[in-house]
Amino acid sequence: MSATPPILQSLIANRWIGSQAARALHSAVNGRPVALTHADEIDFAESLSYARGQALPALLALDFQQRAARLKALATYLLERKEGLYAISAHTGGTRSDNWIDIEGGIGTLFAYASIGRRELPSSNVMHEGPAIPLSKEGQFIGSHILVPKRGVAVHINAFNFPMWGMLEKFAPSFLAGMPCIVKPATATSFVAEACVRLIHESGLLPAGSLQLIVGGSGDLLDRLEETDVVTFTGSADTAAMLRVNKNLIARSIPFNGEADSLNCAILAPDVEVGDPEFELFVKEVAREMTAKTGQKCTAIRRAIVPARHIDAVAEALRARLAKIKVGDPAVDGVRMGALASKAQQADVAERVALLSAGNEVVFGAKDGFAPVGEGVGEGAFFAPTLLLCRDAFANEQVHNLEAFGPVSTLMPYQELDEALSLAAKGRGSLVGSVVTKTPAIAAQAVYHAAAFHGRLLVLDRDAAKESTGHGSPLPQLKHGGPGRAGGGEELGGIRSVKHYLQRCAVQGSPTMLSAITGEYQRGGRVQEDAVHPFRKYFEEIQVGDSLLTHRRTVSEADIVNFGGVSGDYFYMHFDEVAAKDTQFGQRIAHGYFVLSAAAGLFVSPAPGPVLANYGLDTLRFVNPVAIGDTIQARLTCKRRIDRGNRPDQPPQGVVAWDVQVMNQRGELVASYDILTLVAKKPA
Repeated sequence: MSATPPILQSLIANRWIGSQAARALHSAVNGRPVALTHADEIDFAESLSYARGQALPALLALDFQQRAARLKALATYLLERKEGLYAISAHTGGTRSDNWIDIEGGIGTLFAYASIGRRELPSSNVMHEGPAIPLSKEGQFIGSHILVPKRGVAVHINAFNFPMWGMLEKFAPSFLAGMPCIVKPATATSFVAEACVRLIHESGLLPAGSLQLIVGGSGDLLDRLEETDVVTFTGSADTAAMLRVNKNLIARSIPFNGEADSLNCAILAPDVEVGDPEFELFVKEVAREMTAKTGQKCTAIRRAIVPARHIDAVAEALRARLAKIKVGDPAVDGVRMGALASKAQQADVAERVALLSAGNEVVFGAKDGFAPVGEGVGEGAFFAPTLLLCRDAFANEQVHNLEAFGPVSTLMPYQELDEALSLAAKGRGSLVGSVVTKTPAIAAQAVYHAAAFHGRLLVLDRDAAKESTGHGSPLPQLKHGGPGRAGGGEELGGIRSVKHYLQRCAVQGSPTMLSAITGEYQRGGRVQEDAVHPFRKYFEEIQVGDSLLTHRRTVSEADIVNFGGVSGDYFYMHFDEVAAKDTQFGQRIAHGYFVLSAAAGLFVSPAPGPVLANYGLDTLRFVNPVAIGDTIQARLTCKRRIDRGNRPDQPPQGVVAWDVQVMNQRGELVASYDILTLVAKKPA
């Protein structure tokens, strides 16, 4: 007698809810029950109250850097326990490589955002979006922008195809931004999301209530949201359209970020011939996007746009590739494509393929020897890789409007590149498109026209192919989302997605006031000078605004000659008196990099001390020339501090950015830049 499947639970207000069985969730491979959803009602008022009253203050007690450290620790914790997640994910019908995208792709996204936070965010909860803008003649009234936590709750509604990656790629930036999350996964694969959230909860690494989980319906949750909250959605365009017009969301102007499935395309450019590496790359990419995750990817290639003279060659090459794909239970050796996520999904794809087939040719499909392998697969949700051919895609609107969310793609021919780009645009907005070409000019032309209709474009040639992550792979560093039918939203994109969960505010005031507000020294603001050189202070002792005005140095002709000899820079402006007189400067001037080096000589404290390394220079500008006989002086001021915590692989330290102004004897700015230093913390 088979064991009763477990009842999935929701994590609400830091406790697990769910003891009454409701709907059975079945294995996509063999149809056996995997889990049961719960029938217990969720009190969404309690959920939101806990998020606002308990989780939010605890998250804001941490700064950006500390939350980034928690993300890294969480990623490490999950990675050590990944095999348990693979075992559960097998019931979704995916192969090991399919589930790698979901599991290790999701964990990798946590690592990526931990790194982004560590590199790009301050050790505070105020992010300065500078530079400051002068608003007055004397420089004592300036303006800038800051980003601060919204002090609300992020509601994430996710699709069934990537229950773990889809959850973590939204959670990571919202957690970094200091927003507690309420996650509602698609019910069909919610058993994977629940297993992941259980591990996160057991880790104890996050403040209580940072992540709540809904198994089942979202009830009146959207009706209870407030102005500081955010809703993000991934799923069908129809569902996105329904949710975004929720009366409460509209009345309160609550941001709604939609990412919807789209009819993505790949274009084989007219310069590619049969036998070119690019021809093979195109065929390989289309076949991979049809079969990876059984075609259940919002980024999959649904329309393959091919020069008319190559349409039969591409069709035959794809037939040959698809015929080699072994379909069945991923546990069976050699299986390269598994099942759709559910029987309901299987029925939906079958219905849409029937509609798409009307008036088109079936190049490859179920009639071509489709026979899934494995025990019990007859009860599974398998579907044959299906390749259609639409001979006149300008006359058939169905192929640009109807998506079969499975291993299905449609070939369509074109005569000229302009026609191919017009066909691509008929998708009315896509997440991603690919252009396979060997000619840079064609790539430039295609991207210029296609970018208006796509969120991301992959240009693939034999050089990029060696390292390309492929058409269908969103990356944490790049924006994911697209216009029009694709939802009009944005996810990922590095620091861009963190800003989505922050509130931007313009601030105006004196440089001293904006220095205090932004946590960064603003030029013209008050500074602190004392007898201790700033480079002699440990990280904890340095304060924003700590400053040093150096002694002066007069630049001689010998300085210019010697620097030219050391650097090998004999540019005429520094050495040719006659030629220099004919320039806008009217005389020989010092090398800009000599001025930079001379300034360092003025402000550096040479003895060993807390400064461990100078590892960067930003915003360098040479503002005015320095002539022979000019006298320069530098002001070094602590601009910002970033405490990166203590790491086991290096001594305790922080990052200090120093504002440097180099002036001449008339008080004119001649050079301006920031230097970045690693500064040791006090010995324990």
